Order: sequence, then C-alpha cells, then structure tokens
Amino acid sequence: MAVKFRAHDTFFIRKGWLNKGMKHIDSKPNVFVDRKENPMDVFGIGANMVKALRYWLRAVGLTEEPPSGTRIQRFTEFGQLVFDNDKFIEEIGTLYLLHYKMVSNEEFVTAWYIFFNKFNMTEITKEDFTIAVNSYLSKTGETVASRSIEDDFACIINTYLPRLKSNPNKVSPENNIDCPFGEIGLIDFMNKTKKIYRKTIPSVNSFDPWVILAVILDRANGSDEIPLNDLLIAPSNIGKVFNLDAISMLDILYRVEKTGILKIVRTAGLDIIQIKEQMSFEQCVSKYYQGIQK
Repeated sequence: MAVKFRAHDTFFIRKGWLNKGMKHIDSKPNVFVDRKENPMDVFGIGANMVKALRYWLRAVGLTEEPPSGTRIQRFTEFGQLVFDNDKFIEEIGTLYLLHYKMVSNEEFVTAWYIFFNKFNMTEITKEDFTIAVNSYLSKTGETVASRSIEDDFACIINTYLPRLKSNPNKVSPENNIDCPFGEIGLIDFMNKTKKIYRKTIPSVNSFDPWVILAVILDRANGSDEIPLNDLLIAPSNIGKVFNLDAISMLDILYRVEKTGILKIVRTAGLDIIQIKEQMSFEQCVSKYYQGIQK
C-alpha cells in the first residue's frame, strides 16, 4: 500500500486557501500546471505554498487529478456541492465533512489517518506519535524519515489547535494564519509547557444529522445493519473521525434517528442501527445544505 507523508511542505491549510483554490479551479482547471501563467502570481503565494494548496484541495476531497496526462484539477461531486453551497467554508458542517474526507484518506493523508483512526492514547506527544506511525508502517513494509513524521505531527497540531491557544502573544486578530479546522475543537493542550496534547470531543449540538449520516452511509457499503460498536471504533467511522465516546455518539444518533433514515435497536441483545434508506455520501451532503438554507 502506498503512503504519503509531508506532502504539504509543512504548510497547514490557511483561512481562505480552499476558497481561493476552488475559485480559480472553477474558472481555469489547469491553473496549477499552466505554462503561460505562473500559479504563484495567480494565487499570490510562494511556490511551496502553491504546492501545498494543490495537495490540500485533493486531501480534503474537493478536487481530483487524472493519474496521467495533463494534471488539471476538477471538482469532485462533493467539491462541486461545497463550491455551490459554501464556497467560503463558513459552515461547521462543511468543516466536519472536509475533515472526514481528509482523515479517512489512508494513502494520501497517511499521518492524519493514523492520528485519528489508529492512535488511541489519551495523552499525545510527538515522540508517542512517531512510535505509533513506525509501528503502523512496519505492517505495510514502508519506511519514512523521522523528520517527515515529526513535520506531519506539527502540521496536525497546527491544523486543529488555534494559534490563539498555542501562542496568544504572537497572534493579532487580523492574522489569517490560523487553520479553519481549529473551529471544530478536536485537539487541545493537556500540558502546554511539556507540549502534551489530547483529543477532545466536540459539542454534540455542533453536528448536523445529515453530516453524521453522510459518514455512516459512506462507510456502510450498502449494509442495512451496523453494530453500534463498529460506528464507535471502526477506522474512518463517526467515533474515530470525530473523537466521540459511547455517550456522545448515542446522543448524536438519537438526533439522527429523527430523520427517519436510521433506527437505533437496543433490544434482544442487539446493539445496532438499522438503515431504512440507502443514500450516497453526496445525497446526504446535499440534504445538509438544503436544511441550512431554509
């Protein structure tokens, strides 16, 4: 299996980047590879940042490139929905969906996948994460330089931990260096001085039922019944992706049940959800945007 580390050149997603990327791809799909016009001039950022932006647009599932030939970028079906409904990435549901796409992409965003899906420690340090990644890689036969793993760890922390928390004295309110994913509250300090971090559970009320359904149905692969435990601990499902514990997950599922798409069954020794209607990830995303526009 292929793995990818440090493809972001140490640049995490800045506020406004994804919108800027989508805007230019919408009008000019070959913006990153055009020989006549330098993408640095188009985007107003340096060469390494351009490379990082191109990577992040694909990593969060907004765009795709053909594996060969001219590497033009096009919107995925999901990317088109985001561009049409929330092009400035202002909705918390959009951030959750982009986050899901990123941390479930094992081959393209490997460190993020490991951090959220395979790394179960409550206290998180750079050293612990490096050990966990090397343990994961030993099963795939791949090797990655420690520096790349450490750079990915720093990038993960910068993605989800607002700089106002990590470095309050050096941040001015006008500075757009923060990453929008800091708004969803998935990582916090456990000990700031020793640089020990922890995963945190976002507010249950911050989840729209259709966002949760998008993930559940995307992972269901057509199955009509899913054990609650699978939702909680299976890689790339709602428990792992959103740092949920059993209590917060059930709270959310009872709200999702009101859509009529799934039913929680906790009788006769069963702890499952039954899916009453199969829908695609994109159909759920579309429902989410329809709901917030009302």
